[in-house]
Amino acid sequence: MPGTTYLPAEGRQGDAPEWPLASMTSAEEVAWRDLWATPQAEAWAQLGIGAVRVVARYCRLVCTAEASMAGKPTVAGVQAIGEARQLEDRLGLTPMAMLRLRWEVVADELAAARSDAPQPVTQRRIRAVE
Repeated sequence: MPGTTYLPAEGRQGDAPEWPLASMTSAEEVAWRDLWATPQAEAWAQLGIGAVRVVARYCRLVCTAEASMAGKPTVAGVQAIGEARQLEDRLGLTPMAMLRLRWEVVADELAAARSDAPQPVTQRRIRAVE
């Protein structure tokens, strides 16, 4: 489909970008690595530092929201849930958002063929002896 961005089903390869905000919690570190391994991260990487900062804010909000849900909900936690939900849409993290952004996750159809390809066989040469 014209205008569609195809994202690799295996996700983005390589390390996550450097964390652009102030200090990072251990929960944020795990979420950051996980987010940058998603197929959507391929599209974010093309958008530059602006997208990296938005993903970092999303990461922080999700961790705040999840921590709030684990205990007694706080006003900040409830607000974080709402903000995270909005950023999920902007970052293409929901099926509806992916449709709106025209992002489609596709499998690498040649990956299996590449891994199943026979390895070259070393042939011996016969030498004629007189």
